Amino acid sequence: MSYGSDNPWPPRDLLDAHLGFGTRCIHAGQPAEPVTGAVMVPIYQTSTYVQDGVGGHRGYEYARTGNPTRTALETCLASLEGGKHGICFASGCAATTTAIHLLQPGDHVVSSDDVYGGTWRIFQTVFQPLGIEFSFVDMTDLEATRAALRPGKTKMLWVETPTNPLLKIVDIEACAALAHEVDAWCFVDNTFATPCFQNPLALGADAVLHSTTKYLGGHSDVVGGAILSNDDEIAGNLFRLQNSIGATPGPQDCFLTMRGVKTLHLRMAAHERGARAVAEFLSGHEEVDRVIYPGLSSHPQYEVARRQMSGFGGMVSFELRGDLARAERFVSSTRVMTLAESLGGVESLIELPAAMTHASVPKATREAIGIADGLIRVSVGVEEPDDLCADLKQAFERSR
Repeated sequence: MSYGSDNPWPPRDLLDAHLGFGTRCIHAGQPAEPVTGAVMVPIYQTSTYVQDGVGGHRGYEYARTGNPTRTALETCLASLEGGKHGICFASGCAATTTAIHLLQPGDHVVSSDDVYGGTWRIFQTVFQPLGIEFSFVDMTDLEATRAALRPGKTKMLWVETPTNPLLKIVDIEACAALAHEVDAWCFVDNTFATPCFQNPLALGADAVLHSTTKYLGGHSDVVGGAILSNDDEIAGNLFRLQNSIGATPGPQDCFLTMRGVKTLHLRMAAHERGARAVAEFLSGHEEVDRVIYPGLSSHPQYEVARRQMSGFGGMVSFELRGDLARAERFVSSTRVMTLAESLGGVESLIELPAAMTHASVPKATREAIGIADGLIRVSVGVEEPDDLCADLKQAFERSR
């Protein structure tokens, strides 16, 4: 659907913004289908649409440009983030790539230093050779972030919070203000917190990005991405790029993601409950050098997290005492937690960032920002917390 055309079914209404978050998870953008009364938005598995006359389509003309199943998902996600516009993509990396296409050669981006390895790879190996410059900075240090800005050249601050994998908490409101001082945009990757626990647009961000593969889909069965915004210019350009580049999700993927979103509020409560239990268990273990979880008072940005988040999420990172071989034995010894990349599913996943999700980042760069060989990242699922702690306990024993 071309941006600005008359709204077809399903309408791009955002439902009553005063309705509760859980209610909007289930209903936003998803009215009953008008022909049959189907409660669920159908999977519109089509590539093209009949036109009543030349140029006289009914809101949809070609599936790359728009699809009713995708419209429903885009509308729902926009509602959850408090945005006017939702634009969905085939993956989180596709969303990131499309966002950077808003820039021109010679433009400058300031990015969180310990971003997801795939994001770092896109910035450094795809766009930097094309003339877009990137500076990586610890954005928890606002003075260092300010110093990295280049007035007239910096066009975007790329904020990840919590960061991946060190779970730093960046002050979104302060970073958005810094960006706007130099007429730059502030984009926030909200994948880890989800709109359930954090709303960057309400804190001044210009756009919010998600890998919908993670918590929004929530069942490790679909890949996708999304960008949400209140800025008409940003959204209009993103719709144009979405259609022109064509990295769009199929209707089956959109349907699966919507199905996952319907239980987001329930799952996030369970993820957080389990993560807190795991973090507290690890905090008392003699073989762990440090535990990183925003909900622990020992976290360096605990007060920032309390101020801008309504929950602390389901991700826990920790440094295991010993060498890389010990860490590899440990992550291979769990029985309930699955050794795998990705995160945000109902099942708990465990991984070694240095050898897996962040392997594309050079070792010297990883070490400089604090990603040690023994750093382990856990995506805590919705299993019983006692079972997860018992699984970690036996992994300590088996890996010695």
